[in-house]
Amino acid sequence: MNDLTIKGNWNQIKGKLKQKYSELTEDDLTYAEGKEDELIGRLQEKLGKTKDEIKKEIADL
Repeated sequence: MNDLTIKGNWNQIKGKLKQKYSELTEDDLTYAEGKEDELIGRLQEKLGKTKDEIKKEIADL
């Protein structure tokens, strides 16, 4: 997963994550360019998964 992949498809990915994990809020899924680590950290905290698990999940969407 790289910044271009996130930036280009983020609205679609965000929608799929919200469907799969109803506990995620808009704030949890806010992506700012260059702030990938913050996003991954918020998702780790909320979902209780590792950084690699989160990245794989996003890549698989």
